[in-house]
Amino acid sequence: MSLSEILLIAVGLGMDAFAVAIGIGIVIKKLSFGPVFRLSFHFGLFQFMMPIIGWMAGRTISDYIVDYDHWIAFGLLAYIGSKMIWDSMRDAEDDKFADKDPTRGLSLFVLSVATSVDALAVGLSLAFLNIQILYPSIVIGVVAALMTVCGMAFGDFVGKTVGSKLGILGGFILIGIGIKILIEHLGMV
Repeated sequence: MSLSEILLIAVGLGMDAFAVAIGIGIVIKKLSFGPVFRLSFHFGLFQFMMPIIGWMAGRTISDYIVDYDHWIAFGLLAYIGSKMIWDSMRDAEDDKFADKDPTRGLSLFVLSVATSVDALAVGLSLAFLNIQILYPSIVIGVVAALMTVCGMAFGDFVGKTVGSKLGILGGFILIGIGIKILIEHLGMV
């Protein structure tokens, strides 16, 4: 498999991470090195690990994963997106969690899994094609991390330019990505 083919796969897989990062960049009040590093590191790490896990699983569990991976990704993204919308619609004075950082804790883990489920399927595909996995996984992880940084920077710019209630838009972006994953995997496109 050539580098250009691997890069195309990596960019395709990184699009969900990029879109989620835009949403996170919009809702983070003060974008700094910490949130950008956490999100890009975790998205890159999960995008690196999932193809390896899928590759190692091979044919043994592929039938089970293929039937449900899109539902898992949709559920996780819909949950986080709904929470972002809810938090944005609540009055900031009444919300003791208004400054909660989605790049920490359970939210970070859920977003990392949700944006990397497709990479698991890519790993399965590469196993079926007898392609070694380490090099493609490294490229996929690095590209996802870089796309996450760019997405957060763009989201921060949009958030500062348009206004503070863009958490609602960020939430709808996450839900939209989940719906897109469902539509693609259910063969509606």
